[in-house]
Amino acid sequence: MRRSIARRIFIGRLSMYLPVCLLATMLSGCHNSQRVSLTVSAAASLQGALGEVEAAYFAGHPKVDFRNNFGSSGTLAREIEQGAPVDVFLSAAAKPMDDLASKGLISAKTREDILHNSLVLIAPPDSKMQGLASLAGGSTKLIAIGDPASVPAGQYAQQTLNALDLNDQVKGKLVLGKDVRQVLTYVETGNADAGFVYATDARISGRVRVVATVPESAHEPIVYPAAVVKTSANQEAARTFVEFLGSPEAKAIFTKNGYTLATP
Repeated sequence: MRRSIARRIFIGRLSMYLPVCLLATMLSGCHNSQRVSLTVSAAASLQGALGEVEAAYFAGHPKVDFRNNFGSSGTLAREIEQGAPVDVFLSAAAKPMDDLASKGLISAKTREDILHNSLVLIAPPDSKMQGLASLAGGSTKLIAIGDPASVPAGQYAQQTLNALDLNDQVKGKLVLGKDVRQVLTYVETGNADAGFVYATDARISGRVRVVATVPESAHEPIVYPAAVVKTSANQEAARTFVEFLGSPEAKAIFTKNGYTLATP
């Protein structure tokens, strides 16, 4: 029953996202029996950039279509654990991938660390905030972070508050988002005075400004691993796509969108 419910929830959310299906796909017929449809569960912070990468891949592999399921990495990992039909998993932290690997749910030798990111503190453009210490000020009433229970950006934010001895000062101010993009929305709409998001999220919005970049020493390294899910029915196609994520073409797209590359 638990797996059945999780599967229905997963498929319902997946239907919210349009597949990367170009005009050439429609002209050739998306239902061709030789076509492969890859379901990719990816961290919410990869929206935009991943679509560009998939479009580039499609140009060289016109019989591969994509269905993207974006969300918090912890939630996506739990869905996979509960039987969601996923081919490729891209996480915004090592732990969700580690958890799946420990349960034997990642195909052997397919895991690759693809990207790095930075954590930033954002506020509305007219905010008077200056630096991380401003979080303790009386004028900062609400601070948005991803829910640390499932959102890596929220875990990095919590680690930052601990490292800077700000936990006591911000107690009662925290507003939890279901993923990093919801945190961004909270600040954009004025429903939070400040928030912690990735640098790549901040750069796509004209309705926030970066108050400070969090020192890397204040949190665990922000790494994005990718891997093929062991239960995928499209192992070969999924492996080929994961390999493409580390290609020069894909790396150029990711760096253009503000990510830094993981070193071997």
